Amino acid sequence: MPAVPKYAARIARLPQVFERLAAHPDGLPLADLAAGLGVPAAELRDDLLAFYSADVSADWLLGLTRPDVLEFLGPDGADADPTEAEVVRFVEEHGELGVEYVDAAELALVYSAALALLDIEPENIDLIDAIGVLTDTMVGDAGLAGEPAARHWNRPLPLLQQAHERRRAARIVYSRSWQHGVTEREIEPYRLVQTRRGWEVDAGPVRDDGSLRTYLLSNIREVEVLERGFEPPADLDERLAAQRATETVRVCVPHDARWAVDFYAERSTVVQDDEELVALDVELLPPLERRVGMLMLASGPEAFVVSPPELESAGAVLAEELLVHHSLDPAE
Repeated sequence: MPAVPKYAARIARLPQVFERLAAHPDGLPLADLAAGLGVPAAELRDDLLAFYSADVSADWLLGLTRPDVLEFLGPDGADADPTEAEVVRFVEEHGELGVEYVDAAELALVYSAALALLDIEPENIDLIDAIGVLTDTMVGDAGLAGEPAARHWNRPLPLLQQAHERRRAARIVYSRSWQHGVTEREIEPYRLVQTRRGWEVDAGPVRDDGSLRTYLLSNIREVEVLERGFEPPADLDERLAAQRATETVRVCVPHDARWAVDFYAERSTVVQDDEELVALDVELLPPLERRVGMLMLASGPEAFVVSPPELESAGAVLAEELLVHHSLDPAE
């Protein structure tokens, strides 16, 4: 079974962090809190700051100001710069996470991470309950219809795990991500990978150019495990590494579009930031032009590609293609 992604594990421990803080009304030294959780203090500070600085729309809160959830203090108990504070104190009355006050983009990342962790721990009742709270917060009581949302998005997972373990081919009906239409394929599941986009399967048969294919489980409509067995190629590790090889693209996006970078990129590094935009080197899988185009469209009109120059128009090209596909005049 693949390991839990690092981002999922970090977000999943936030309830434990707040539980400990709620039990200490006077706060805890950040170093002690981190040591108790077995994590570096700097990493825990980053996680807390991400929550503390989540951007909230005044219109969304109907003009109400955002109440403090975390308080950052110096050793003398006075307010301190969150980037340097030594003590953290929880000031929410009932010790709750306060998800109602988190920006929608931040909330979506927490929700996605929770679903990803549920695939690893399907019997985790506390996690299922937490997903229910998040779902109610985002979409209301109709969000959960009897079963956890993760089971809807990743229904193909158990069958593909079975096919992978038994080295059996599988027939899938797949909604293509980068082209239009639905296709039926017979695949050989070589590896299941959990990414920020959800579960993916790297599969054969090996194509004429030596490459494999990658399928998003969320796009698989049907799956059937077949009787036909398969033997992975002798150089499977090298082929899998090549399948996940990334290319670096430098982009500038608004701060509130960082979620799009987290979604489409495998990794990202901050190059420079100011009050409005952040420049990032993002590591992207192929198809590069399509993925950059989706990133640009999701990030909004202020986003742009810095380099390489041949990708500067990727967003506009994809937008025009989508307009044509949906029978709209791109000139209008």
